[in-house]
Amino acid sequence: MTHDLLVLGAGAGGLSAARAGVRAGLVTALVTDGPIGGDCTFTGCVPSKTLLAAAAAGATAKDALVRVRATVTRVAATETPDVLRGEGVDVVAGRARFTGPRSVVTDDGRALAAPRIVLATGSSPQVPDGLADVDPLTTDTVFDLDDAPGSLAVLGAGPAGCELAQAFARLGTAVTLLDRAERVLPGLDAEAGEVVADALRRDGVDLRLGTAASRVEALPGGRVRVDPAGVDADRLLVVTGRRPATAGLDLHRAGVGVGAGGAVTVDHHLVTTTPGVAAVGDVTAVCPHTHAADEMGRVAVRNVGRPGWRRRRFRVDLVPRVVFTDPEVATIGLTEDRAGPDAWVAEIPMTAVDRAVTAGREDGFVKLVAGPLPGTGRLTRDGLARVGGGRLLGATIVAERAGEMIAEVALAMRLGALTGRLAQTVHAYPTWSLAVRQAAAALATGSGAGVTVRRAVRRAGR
Repeated sequence: MTHDLLVLGAGAGGLSAARAGVRAGLVTALVTDGPIGGDCTFTGCVPSKTLLAAAAAGATAKDALVRVRATVTRVAATETPDVLRGEGVDVVAGRARFTGPRSVVTDDGRALAAPRIVLATGSSPQVPDGLADVDPLTTDTVFDLDDAPGSLAVLGAGPAGCELAQAFARLGTAVTLLDRAERVLPGLDAEAGEVVADALRRDGVDLRLGTAASRVEALPGGRVRVDPAGVDADRLLVVTGRRPATAGLDLHRAGVGVGAGGAVTVDHHLVTTTPGVAAVGDVTAVCPHTHAADEMGRVAVRNVGRPGWRRRRFRVDLVPRVVFTDPEVATIGLTEDRAGPDAWVAEIPMTAVDRAVTAGREDGFVKLVAGPLPGTGRLTRDGLARVGGGRLLGATIVAERAGEMIAEVALAMRLGALTGRLAQTVHAYPTWSLAVRQAAAALATGSGAGVTVRRAVRRAGR
């Protein structure tokens, strides 16, 4: 064996795993054929959030894109091979492929072996067939632009599509956002999608929902046409999903199984079908978020090579998710329509939150979902108060600072705290997070000023 731990891929999950390996006293190698930092640093979180911030601040498109590249360079400077080697990680440049369940070889012929291997090769944009003639932009290429196009058709109204549509609209681009789904953010709370849709329309985004792009053709002058919507634009941006990056890994040589869409199959401990080999991040399609990959890296290193009874479970339900539109959407755990008939919901609109009123940012709401404690049976409204508001099952927050507000809910859920504990926690006035306390207090008491308390309901159209 050349090392105690091999990590294949240097995105958020790979970096986390490599550093966790060093902290655990393992001789660790990080093998990567791309820049360290991966999608998050170069084509994902860092550039997109920089573009959003620059657009919100009123920057010109050219200045915003210059700022994007400067920010990426600054963040990437903290993740260089020299920095990692200084931390004790052996950085190996090259693409690795398996030669057995404990061994790999790089494309330049270097053989490496270890009793523990973590796969963290990430994902790549998924572009529908037949678009080569129109040279579509993806999240891998859109930040290479020197200026914003005059008009832009965006395929995909998920988080990335909504964020980029809003950013470019604020930079002066005429944006059309198309999706076959009937609403934006189709995987999230329906009311949250309605708030974001209204915000996008106010920023000038033309929403074409329930519209499948069955044909895209090139027009003279490099423009594109999307049919049957009849949308003409200078450029096309495709954000319709990502594909796990497993090509060329020769996973079969290690006995590592893959599932639907080519994602590496893992159990709740992030171990693959081969003992000693774990996988984290987008390559698993378990939870496609940078902070999830970061946590998965640490969990995988702790678990891989250990007997089952000593392993720690990765809890997807405890990972918050944030859409960085304006307003932001933050969620964790169950949405109302997935919580079941025994759950209760407290919802407070931002119009009833003093901080939102003082800021003139009253779009959105806080929605907490709680259920019965084990052994308490079905909760009545009066029963909520008797068991401290029940156990938190999830939350959806739509607000200017939703991404920050969700953290205390995540902590409460991780600790298994009663909803009433949030209500008992003193919050500064006037703050955005006070809305969380107001909703929690309503669950703990059964009512609250400006707060609606009701049984969870399954919305039509799910």
